[in-house]
Amino acid sequence: MSAKADVGLAKEASRQILAGGSAGLVEICLMHPLDVVKTRFQIQRDATDPNSYRSLGHSFRMIFQTEGLFGFYKGILPPILVETPKRAVKFFTFEQYKKLLGSVSLSPALQPSTMSYARHIIKKEGLGLQGLNKGFTATLGRHGVFNMVYFGFYHNVKNMIPVNKDPTLEFVRKFGIGLLSGTMASVINIPFDVAKSRIQGPQPVPGQIKYRTCFKTMATVYQEEGILALYKGLLPKIMRLGPGGAVMLLVYEYSYSWLQENW
Repeated sequence: MSAKADVGLAKEASRQILAGGSAGLVEICLMHPLDVVKTRFQIQRDATDPNSYRSLGHSFRMIFQTEGLFGFYKGILPPILVETPKRAVKFFTFEQYKKLLGSVSLSPALQPSTMSYARHIIKKEGLGLQGLNKGFTATLGRHGVFNMVYFGFYHNVKNMIPVNKDPTLEFVRKFGIGLLSGTMASVINIPFDVAKSRIQGPQPVPGQIKYRTCFKTMATVYQEEGILALYKGLLPKIMRLGPGGAVMLLVYEYSYSWLQENW
C-alpha cells in the first residue's frame, strides 16, 4: 500500500471519528433531561415508593420544583466523557464494517464530581461487578441490542428509500429514518435498560443486594411487578432516543459530508 493511500485512510478515519464524536456530544447535550426522567421511572418500584412519579408531566414538574433546572442535567458529565468517544468509535466501526460487509456482499448538579464519585465507589465496593463495573452485563446487552437494531434498520431502509434532490425533503427523509431507527431500537432493548437501572440504582432494602445479574433481574421484575414493569420509562426513552437517534445520525452525516468537502 502506498504512503498516499495510508494518508488517505488516516484522514478518512479521522473524519469519521470527528463526525461521530460531534454527533454524540450534540445528542447528549440536547436529550439528557429525558434520560434523567427515564432513569427515575425505572428505579421506582411501585406507587408507594417515595420517589414515585405519577406521569411524565408530573416527573418534570417534581424535578424542576425540588431540584431546579440543573436537576435535569444531573450526571451529564459521565455520558459526555464516555459517550462522546464511544460514539466516535461506534460510527467509525460502523463505516468500516459497512465497507467490509459490502465487499463481502458545570453546575451543582454535577456534584460530587465524576472522579470523586468513582473513587468513592472503588473504595467502598471495589472494581468488580458489584463495584465500578456493576451492571456490566445489562449495559452490554442494552447497547448490543440497540446498536444492532439502530444501525441495521437505518442502513437498510436508507438504501431502500431513494435520495431526494430537494435539500429540505432529503433532510426530512434522513430525520424520519433516524427517528424510526431510534424508536424501534428503544422498544426492543428497554428490558435491558430497566435491568441496568435496577442493578446500578438503590436496592430496595439497604445493605441487601436484590438485583445482581441482568437476566435474573429481568425475571425478578417480571415475577413481582408484571411484564409492563420491564417497559418502565419507555415513553421518555422513546422521546429521547427516537429524536435523539435522528439528531445523532443527521449531525454525523452532515458533519462528515462537510469534513469530506473541506478537509
